[in-house]
Amino acid sequence: MSEDHRARMRALINAPGAAVVPGVPDAITGRVAEQMGFPAIYLSGAGFANAQLGVPDLGLVTLTEIAAQTERFREAVGIPIVVDADTGFGGPLNVRRTVRMLEQRGASAIQLEDQLFPKRCGHFEGKQVVPTGEMIARISAAVDARTDDDLVVIGRTDARATDGLQAAIDRARLYKEAGADVLFVEAPESRDEIVQVAEALPGPLLLNVVEGGKTPMLPADELGKIGYSLVLYANSAMRGAVRGAQIVLASLQENGCTEEVLGSMLSWPERQALVGKPAFDALEARYHVITGEMP
Repeated sequence: MSEDHRARMRALINAPGAAVVPGVPDAITGRVAEQMGFPAIYLSGAGFANAQLGVPDLGLVTLTEIAAQTERFREAVGIPIVVDADTGFGGPLNVRRTVRMLEQRGASAIQLEDQLFPKRCGHFEGKQVVPTGEMIARISAAVDARTDDDLVVIGRTDARATDGLQAAIDRARLYKEAGADVLFVEAPESRDEIVQVAEALPGPLLLNVVEGGKTPMLPADELGKIGYSLVLYANSAMRGAVRGAQIVLASLQENGCTEEVLGSMLSWPERQALVGKPAFDALEARYHVITGEMP
């Protein structure tokens, strides 16, 4: 039986225009994104590596770590979650296990890429891609493994950097034929290339925007007109949070207190509301009453 968040993910990729999907580094930021009205959130492998492990995006994250984070996000939000599963953590049999595990933990969409393991950030130099047939096998295994037909499979190619734009387009077309629901050509390097991808490939399409990376930033409404359905800003919130931490900690170090930066921080009531403390208080009171009535 389809879960509602997956049905909503399906509706999102088929809706007119381009939906902006922010990456979030943790559950509380996911809740902020949900409360602000974003239609979905993204669990970025790079963001997890940076924020949770303090390492670069070089294939160091494991399936069990991503699965646990997916479960945390699902407990915190009701909106769809797009999960970055990197290369699928191995061959086709590993991909099957990856999809089953992430689906069970609450993923709404799972992104798989055609890099050689260990992968690298899509905007790093030195990437390598596997043979096309190997990625087709990954996509086929993912489609076969899902138990909910509404689980969205995103096929990503990094071949723009290794073999050129046309090779990336050719690969993506084959990934669609293998069953990918959404196509993702990583790191086009100009507006013209963004347009070429959209003109050459069937939708739905995803574009990943990395501030300071290879792909130019275009407004979401323009990308929707070009032909994209999803626009990822995978690590904007994480980078903003780190800058905020630097500002607060610098003030604390300089002044010995945080009075100067209180306006840049969540207030105490805002913090407790965001994590749902009033609801927990109500539950605690309920169970206290029950306990008090027992002989």
